Amino acid sequence: MLSGGVGGARFLRGLREHVRSNLPGSQINAIVNTGDDMWLTGLRIAPDLDSIMYTLAGENDETRGWGRVGETERVSGELRAYGVGWPWFTLGDLDIGTHITRSHLLREGQPLSAVTDHITARWDLGVRLVPATDQEVETHVLVEGGELHFQEWWTRHRASLPALGFVQRGVETATPAPGVLEAIAEADVVLVAPSNPVVSIGTILGIPGIRAALAATSARVVGVSPIIAGSVVRGMADACLAAIGVETSAEAVALHYGARSAGGLLDAWLVDNADAAALPTIEAAGITACAVPLWMRDPGTSARLAADALAV
Repeated sequence: MLSGGVGGARFLRGLREHVRSNLPGSQINAIVNTGDDMWLTGLRIAPDLDSIMYTLAGENDETRGWGRVGETERVSGELRAYGVGWPWFTLGDLDIGTHITRSHLLREGQPLSAVTDHITARWDLGVRLVPATDQEVETHVLVEGGELHFQEWWTRHRASLPALGFVQRGVETATPAPGVLEAIAEADVVLVAPSNPVVSIGTILGIPGIRAALAATSARVVGVSPIIAGSVVRGMADACLAAIGVETSAEAVALHYGARSAGGLLDAWLVDNADAAALPTIEAAGITACAVPLWMRDPGTSARLAADALAV
């Protein structure tokens, strides 16, 4: 599975439950976007990897939708008092423990993939999390007057500054992390999570070698739309799509990814029942299309969506 953060985490949780009940012994590999990552106050922050880890571990704050449950924020308060870091980017105390561990192991010389194995071993996740690359590939947003790290544009400005484009710094020289190409080549099916098509899935696809591996795999590539009835399910992906000239619709995102038979990404695409009218256009582009309920309201509906994706 190719995945970003929150939407990918919820879909992975459903996929894990479906696999445990119906495909015992199967392995799930999640190739996770690292373009949102950054250094802050000397710590390496990996938002998508951590969102997925906390969700699968049952440690995610379901009310806020991010961070650890039962968090306190005393350290962030102290950092603000010292004038260090980004005052609008609050890290919880438990979360900081994760970042300290990651930063410590990276400074010892371990690659991010090995560090992720170490950190995730704490919990029985039922999924192996693999960063898309061990190199630092950070997404920056081009805006009028300059550029911002993606986190500043997304978290501080809530994507309100019109984006002129996106740049993944370092992507040209990055290589897939160990296990990424093997997971794609050996997969029975490759799923594309309902994550941000531009800065999550797009960043993964931008790492040299990954698109070629997806083109060559014998597995079918099945995507789940992050758009329902013309609106994003979560976040501000519409602002990202607008910046690259793609309409905010399930149909437009499918055509943006393209059919694998024509050099694109997808063999099949799931849209919500509300977007069933788009099926003929998607099919005409060479992508098998199916309309099913996409709202992941709880683990049960997430598991049913995973079952639908595998059925396609």
